[in-house]
Amino acid sequence: MTREAPMQTNHPTSLRRKRLAASITAALFATGLSATTQAQDWLEEITVTATKRAENVQDVPLAISAFTGDFTKDNNLDDVKDLINITPGVTGNSKDSFLDAVSVRGIRTQDFGVGGDPSAAFFKNDFYEGRNGAAVTSLYDMERSEVLRGPQGFLFGRSSIGGAISVHTAKADINGGNSGYIDVDIGQRGHGVVEGAVNMAMSDNFAMRVAGYHSQEDGYVENFSGQEDQIGHDKSAIRWSTAYQSGELGIDTTVEYETREQSGSVYRAVTTGDTWERLQASNGPITVRGNKRDADIDLAAGEADNADILSFGLKLTYDLGFAELSSNTGYKDHDYYYSEDYDGTPANLSNYTQDQTGDYFQQEFRLTSTGSDALSWYAGVSYYRESIDTRFNFRASEDEMCKYYYYEYYDATIGGCSDYYTDFEASADGNLDESSRAKGDYEGWAAYVDLTYEFSDQLDASIGVRYSDDQKTFTQNVPEPDSYLGAYWAYGFYTDGDIKGSKSWQDTTLRALVRWRPMDSGMFFASYTQGYKPGGFGTFNMDFDDDFEWGSQIDPNVQSLNTFEPETVDSWELGYKDTILDGKANVTMTAFWYDYQDLQVVIADGGASSVQNAGVVDGKGLEGTITAALNDNWDLYLAAGYLDTEATKLSDICGLDDPLGCEGSSLFWSPEFAGSAVLNAHYPITGGQLVGNLSVTWESERGGGWENVAESKIDAYQEWTLRAGYRSDENWSIIGYIENLTNQTTYDGMNNNGGIVPAHFFGPSRPRTVGVSFGFEWE
Repeated sequence: MTREAPMQTNHPTSLRRKRLAASITAALFATGLSATTQAQDWLEEITVTATKRAENVQDVPLAISAFTGDFTKDNNLDDVKDLINITPGVTGNSKDSFLDAVSVRGIRTQDFGVGGDPSAAFFKNDFYEGRNGAAVTSLYDMERSEVLRGPQGFLFGRSSIGGAISVHTAKADINGGNSGYIDVDIGQRGHGVVEGAVNMAMSDNFAMRVAGYHSQEDGYVENFSGQEDQIGHDKSAIRWSTAYQSGELGIDTTVEYETREQSGSVYRAVTTGDTWERLQASNGPITVRGNKRDADIDLAAGEADNADILSFGLKLTYDLGFAELSSNTGYKDHDYYYSEDYDGTPANLSNYTQDQTGDYFQQEFRLTSTGSDALSWYAGVSYYRESIDTRFNFRASEDEMCKYYYYEYYDATIGGCSDYYTDFEASADGNLDESSRAKGDYEGWAAYVDLTYEFSDQLDASIGVRYSDDQKTFTQNVPEPDSYLGAYWAYGFYTDGDIKGSKSWQDTTLRALVRWRPMDSGMFFASYTQGYKPGGFGTFNMDFDDDFEWGSQIDPNVQSLNTFEPETVDSWELGYKDTILDGKANVTMTAFWYDYQDLQVVIADGGASSVQNAGVVDGKGLEGTITAALNDNWDLYLAAGYLDTEATKLSDICGLDDPLGCEGSSLFWSPEFAGSAVLNAHYPITGGQLVGNLSVTWESERGGGWENVAESKIDAYQEWTLRAGYRSDENWSIIGYIENLTNQTTYDGMNNNGGIVPAHFFGPSRPRTVGVSFGFEWE
């Protein structure tokens, strides 16, 4: 017996889109300053450390967007994935804690299990944040954020094939005295945020800082099946940091705890097309009530996206004279529970839960030259160790399963399992629950070196090399379901205890870069970078032989764990950055193209979905921004991005009867065009200034899957936001806002699915929201 793609085929992440005024418009903000600052502030230097040296972002020869901590506060950015909304070339934010939809220039993770690695890496204070359930934390008391596009293997301890999002929290300031701030944000649907921090200089060489955060909001998605409104949240976090400086030695520590309670992904079935019509014919009339922003889901397994995350960080720096030695140590422990109704209908067809614990340790040593010689360099070695233990469960009504698959294979309808099985005995609750326990023990190390030589004041070049060694041990246990149907659908097999396997991967990657400054204010750069993501283990399947009978017990002497190999990318960039019009405008432009091979993709394969290497993608695109001071009171920001991709060798992942019909498909999850604009105003008055802005962001059509299905396309959209308020010279402010001014409705993403699970959209956008924020700072 064979069947179509099961639930896991494309687990989405549904996006937490707070497309706030300047938030998204500043979206592709290379300058990254608040849309409510004065014009000249937009053009001030933003110092970043993406190259492990302090540089003006306009001088960094990388495709990087930088955002200040004030920008984060002023635009209500909620968690680390909200940076996705405001960065050119990066898409796939979601309202849950999953990372599998995050795409950088079209490169994304396509597996939501625990046996692989994310394609986009998240870092906090240079500490790798990890995977689903552990990587997403709130943005509060921020110093700055840096979003780097393209493969990153030479700037962090962990490599990333797509790009990296690196956030830096505000540090304890020895010279900052006793200072602090508090911000309060109140809006519709019970929206409330309180954020604050206190800096305490304890002596001439020691300081502490305590920061806290709480955010809550009621759900805005009405669920017609009776449960409370969906897509709400309740989150709290606290951070304690210290700083010590004595001579050449610096010590920074951080302890942070965050607890998060929010909705899992919310889906709405697509009620047209062949898959939907077949489901209606087999299982009887199913009506999905409400409009595009509503849900009609049964939540038979509940709904949750809850996490408790505890992390420790220790950073040591020592000036050796010729170089700075730095040590970055981090440890994170997390508990995570997730549940959702994946089919997006009021029928109990497909519910999913994930109960996960894990810990992660990182150690990195780095030497960075500090002299003024023509040759500069940095070199480092890093080590990581991760343990993860996750229980998965897939739930569906036994009768609904029997109805569908009887129709699928006999082209007739029945009332339920007892109409087909004469001796059928229903489970206690009438559900088929298929579960598994997956455990992973991963470790790896890397060594890298980067050399830069300055040929003249106008020309320099860099060459870097990185060696990576990754080892994984994976254990899977799939008990036989306590149901008459057995291992019927979600897995298609069961085991007698643990099945265990180990594998390692090694790779060497290169980067070459040239920077040319023919004028004082501007520069050109060109680069070639190799990217690599190690292989891993599929969480929901095995590698079978041709004789395996679906639904039976695994023989560990014959079947083995599902393994997949690394994926790679070769990426090229040409860039231009300049300050023009006598310092009144900043310009950035980047052209890129890449060859992306051996994609780690989810494939419906007998029972549950497996992860295999398939496909080759040729991608190219353009990204550009301009930030200009029109006069003393008005500023304008414009940004645009273009992405063109072509995927081939898709026969194993195409859902069409003729696999060649998918050849040449684009990466459907990323829009071809995206853009942003903001008009910012600021008028001085007695005691302060009036501030405001009007902003818009837009994306072209996307979705449809590899098969380019019309009914699962997400339409092009625009979203507007308006802000206005007063900033006092006495360090207080009041700002009113209307987010999603025109009440635009869109979705975070889509899945074509197959079998008993219809195509669906997920993550309806947040509706029009009115609110007001208050802020006060003291020194």
